[in-house]
This record gives sequence, C-alpha cells and structure tokens, in this order.
Amino acid sequence: MSTTSDRISVLFVCLGNICRSPMAEAVFRHTVKQKGLSAEFHIDSAGTAGYHVGDYPDSRTIQVCKAHGVSINHRGQQVSVSDFAKYDYLLCMDDSNLSNLMSIKPASSKAKVQLFGEYDPEGERIIEDPYYGGVDGFEHNFRQVTRASLGFLQHLGK
Repeated sequence: MSTTSDRISVLFVCLGNICRSPMAEAVFRHTVKQKGLSAEFHIDSAGTAGYHVGDYPDSRTIQVCKAHGVSINHRGQQVSVSDFAKYDYLLCMDDSNLSNLMSIKPASSKAKVQLFGEYDPEGERIIEDPYYGGVDGFEHNFRQVTRASLGFLQHLGK
C-alpha cells in the first residue's frame, strides 16, 4: 500500500489542489521535518477535480505559508483510483471531498480515507475552502492544518 514498506504515505485532498491541500501538504512536510521524521513519510496532495492540474498553488496559500516560514513547492494534480493503493492515508478537507473520495475508492482498498480535521485537537473538523474570501481565511486554514498535523502525528505515535 505504501510507496515503500517503511514509510507512511499521506495524500492531502481538497477540491482543486491549489488552496487547502497544498497548504496541508507543506505544513505537514514542515512539521515532519522539524521533528526529524522526514525519512518516515511520503507526502503529497491532490484535488478531487481536475480544474487546476499543473497549476501552482493560489498566491494567498503561498503568501501565508511563506509568512510562517513554511516552504511550498507543488503543482496541482487530480486524485486517481491508483492513489488508494499508493497511499496509506487520504486526508481530505471537507465532507464533499470525503464523499467524492468514497465514491471512487476501490472495495479492496486498505487506505484510510477521512477528514484531516478529525485530528484537530480543537475539534474543528471541516477545513473550509478560502478561495472566494480574503487572506484571513487562508490564515485560519493555516492554523487548522498546523493543529491537525500535530494531532495526526500524535495519533501515529510520532
């Protein structure tokens, strides 16, 4: 299921893969690196829709990540059925993403598909799409994915 047997593979998922999921990927990667755990993970992100395949993240996602010292380097991609074999965890941002993933998840898949916000110790389960708002929504998402990243690592015993 994992890309390598000794690494935990995680795919962060939102709708278009330019706002929330690339931010979650960057923040989780940053958090893992700070804890000296980079070799233990394979981390990426994708969208349930193909609107932004090949695009860089939204400029506000980049701006907020950089303001917090988190590097971000990603190009939009779409979730595929093969991702359910490639990743141990597909962590999505909202109920719509979850529904979309569950509708294409192969019956034989052992991948855990769930809301990333389930790992937020403050209990904010939904990571709302900030696309149509201002930078404040992106800042809020940053705080959410930071908390959820730490909560997910704690869940994994890391």
